Amino acid sequence: MRDPVFQALVERRRSEGLEDSFCVQCHSAICARGGACDPGFAFDALPDIALEGVTCESCHKVGELVRPFNAGFTLDGGGPIRGPSPVPPESPYHATEHGAHLEKSDFCASCHDVVEPSGLVLERPFLEWLESPAFPEQTCQSCHMPSYTGSATPWGPERELHRHTFTGVDLPLEGDIEDPAVLAMLDAQIEALLDGAASVELSLPEQAVAGAELDIGVRVTNHIAGHAFPTGSTFMRQVWIELEVRDVHQALVYVTGGLDAAGDLCDRWSTLAPNTDPDLVVIGSTLLDEQGQPELFSWRAHGHESNALAPMSARDYRFSPHMPGGLEGPLTITARLHFRALPPFLLRELGLDELVDLAVVRDLDSDVVLLPVSEG
Repeated sequence: MRDPVFQALVERRRSEGLEDSFCVQCHSAICARGGACDPGFAFDALPDIALEGVTCESCHKVGELVRPFNAGFTLDGGGPIRGPSPVPPESPYHATEHGAHLEKSDFCASCHDVVEPSGLVLERPFLEWLESPAFPEQTCQSCHMPSYTGSATPWGPERELHRHTFTGVDLPLEGDIEDPAVLAMLDAQIEALLDGAASVELSLPEQAVAGAELDIGVRVTNHIAGHAFPTGSTFMRQVWIELEVRDVHQALVYVTGGLDAAGDLCDRWSTLAPNTDPDLVVIGSTLLDEQGQPELFSWRAHGHESNALAPMSARDYRFSPHMPGGLEGPLTITARLHFRALPPFLLRELGLDELVDLAVVRDLDSDVVLLPVSEG
């Protein structure tokens, strides 16, 4: 709830006359259900407990599941703390109760799948899981809350517990965490989460021919069993292929997937070099307006097109750059698969220019091939 991007999106949404609690119902269920986030609320006037966002009680006081999206649960504010233990240990601070729903993927779906009031599906990691090889043996909890042995309280017995790190792909942007060691730890956790998620592989002929087109194949593989790649807020995430061809002197012969001087991809959203990269491959999804054109904000959208990779699947892309005459080899051909949680152009659109440098580009995988050249 303190995240400046989240706050800016909520403010923009309600500035256009839409309900301002739609996003808050999951990002701070206590605020939404407790009355602090009534229509017209101001972020700087909210109590600290509301600004904490997803707290312990946001999950452990859920009474029952109602639907697998849009905060589809009842929150039993005055009830017991619920947990997965069939015989929960007693606590001197609160009543305890078994909550079988905490072990079900449906529980996570209640907030991680998101549908606009218009009916437009925005985020669908739970639906992806239902269609994936991981279903039903691997649950959300079995992957995202790995188990370990320990004691949950100073007086509790030693038993199987579950990590509550819930690593995602975003670094905190609000400035509350200033300790470099903590930020480095969070960054390392994100790198570990993305490590091995997807790979890139080049496919090439035996040689390039000077003065002719070079047929380059790039295969991208999703190695995640339970989700598409990318998943979640795919209309904000950026996954793309950067492909370079360099001659024997390392002079650049061809490139796609480079960034403009403002750090943006050279697609329609670039202000410095719009639509100047015709071969650009971006993997994710695009919101569409009423005319079928790309739209930046979800509440304005009428459509949603995705080219995310299904779980444990691969896709081949072809590139045919023209090689100049007199080209000297061998060529160095490099394919890189990049990921970025938020694009700079979105931050600038929201008036958050000071955060652009935090839009980190992460290198997921790369492949390099040296290719001989013959005269055409």
